[in-house]
Amino acid sequence: MHEPQSIAVNDDERMIPAWSIILASIAFLLIEYYFWIIAPEHRHHAPPPLGFRIYFNLSWGVVVALYFLMVGYISKDAPRRGMSTRFWMLVCFVMPGGIGAVLYFLLRQPEVTRCPACSTHVQSDFHFCPQCNYRLTASCGNCYRSVRTTDIYCTRCGHSLAEDEMPRRLHVLGD
Repeated sequence: MHEPQSIAVNDDERMIPAWSIILASIAFLLIEYYFWIIAPEHRHHAPPPLGFRIYFNLSWGVVVALYFLMVGYISKDAPRRGMSTRFWMLVCFVMPGGIGAVLYFLLRQPEVTRCPACSTHVQSDFHFCPQCNYRLTASCGNCYRSVRTTDIYCTRCGHSLAEDEMPRRLHVLGD
């Protein structure tokens, strides 16, 4: 497993890198250039109606541009999840028709963050840190499912969450 990169909360807005936006723009323009300038010169039959040509040409340009934007997103998202960026970008380019990107979204790991207490890498679905037992999220003391901090009873098993809080407070005070 690769060492995950951490991305600050304000960096989440920039999940599509500039190189991907530039490549998507260039690809869109090249597709449009091909369909509007080059392809009509080599056509040996009557062109389709103008409305169909506009729809068809723009659709292909948008699909190719979105493909480059998706690969750019994967290049930024994979490190956040401790996954190999090179491998998943290669899969996206090698597998035709966006199948590689679909596979990425089906098989991607949960986001990896750091434990506030000991800085160990932990997955976002962990309730407790595996190294220091720090409580990462609110969870039921009976079934260990996630609960909201405002809940009084667990929505899964009905366990009173107030009973869970008392021993933790004593434990924290005893440390």
